[in-house]
Amino acid sequence: MAAPTAKKAQSSELKRRIIITLFLLAVFRVGVFIPTPGIDAEALSGFFQSASGTLLDFATMFTGGALERFSVFALGIMPYISASIILQLLTVVVPTLEKLSKEGESGKRTITQYTRYLTIVLSVIQGMMIAIGLESMSGPAGEPIVLAAGWSFRLMTVITLTAGTSFLMWVGEQITERGIGNGISLIIFVGIVANLPSAVNNTYALAKAGEMSPIFLLFLAFLMIAVVAFIVFMETGQRRIPIQYPKRVVGRKVLGGGTQHLPLKVNSAGVIPPIFASSIIVFPATVVSFVDIPAMKTVADSLNPGGLLYNVLFVAAVIFFTYFYTAVQFNPKDVADNLKKQGGFVPGIRPGPNTAEYIDTVLSRLTLWGSLYLAVVCVLPSILVSQFNAPFYFGGTALLIVVGVAMDTAQQIESHMLSRSYDGLLKKGKIKK
Repeated sequence: MAAPTAKKAQSSELKRRIIITLFLLAVFRVGVFIPTPGIDAEALSGFFQSASGTLLDFATMFTGGALERFSVFALGIMPYISASIILQLLTVVVPTLEKLSKEGESGKRTITQYTRYLTIVLSVIQGMMIAIGLESMSGPAGEPIVLAAGWSFRLMTVITLTAGTSFLMWVGEQITERGIGNGISLIIFVGIVANLPSAVNNTYALAKAGEMSPIFLLFLAFLMIAVVAFIVFMETGQRRIPIQYPKRVVGRKVLGGGTQHLPLKVNSAGVIPPIFASSIIVFPATVVSFVDIPAMKTVADSLNPGGLLYNVLFVAAVIFFTYFYTAVQFNPKDVADNLKKQGGFVPGIRPGPNTAEYIDTVLSRLTLWGSLYLAVVCVLPSILVSQFNAPFYFGGTALLIVVGVAMDTAQQIESHMLSRSYDGLLKKGKIKK
């Protein structure tokens, strides 16, 4: 009776994690519809409709529509992601932070706390800039968006938006710790997926009105299927380095020996590079677009998705963050040292520094192809789609995040089940890790 009882308890644990995850994501979706005080919702909606196809559309997608409604979650989770990027970059150049990063869990907790503080600072700055910008803007009929401009509105907006981002940060951490999957990625995932029905409806309306031909609709569907298939293929692709372990004689028995493999993924960074790149490029430019300064508006307009400057900066940022995040997550020297301690070696390569150099060379080549794959998937479909005035939600960045996060979450659920002696989540064609 002990085994069934244990399995029942393990099943309850997995169900509890899934329920917690779904509940917290539902709370996020409810918050998207809670408006920030002092805003004329109709005038704001008209302003966003007049800005359709610009950078604001892209930012709205990442916030799950919260920015368009200017809800309490209007800033989304992006200030937290920006803070994480800044702290990770500083960890490389600031000795104190580098020392903290090597102190295990205690150092990681300290850096996480610094990230939270920096998130608050960035939220206050962005909230203030948006509040000041909204005071100078108006709807399609010239009606003011802000009902009562002044410092009371600005302070209320800053407090509301900062509290909303802080709450989302807490929700993401709770999902990661108590639920299933990466909480921050899932929040972005849900925001994108929530906008898909309206994008499909808009596409149908355009087709019904004759503004989009059936041939192009077929092309768009084929493009999406092809991009999804390519993402799955690349995300499961890996290079396996053979590792040989010598045999050991213990008494009259021969133990160990044989060949194992060290799997190196083509894209070790996952969906983090495009998310980081979007956070660095899109959201500062989005905040600037709310400021009524001609020079800044020119910069914001030049960064519209599909434009030359945006694509160049986005590709450069994706490549940089792919290498950077891979270097942060995977240290060839540590892997080589662990192999040497365990008696393992790569055939034809001397243990120690030579093995570390070999692994680093292989990883660098894989990361190059991985970064190019991410850049192509994120930029090329967006360029093609923007030429035909299709909904931007069909862009490559959104598809990459949706597919990547879905695969990662499915892998975590399957790992959770397999670690408790369950059958795999996918009985046919399991997703490779």
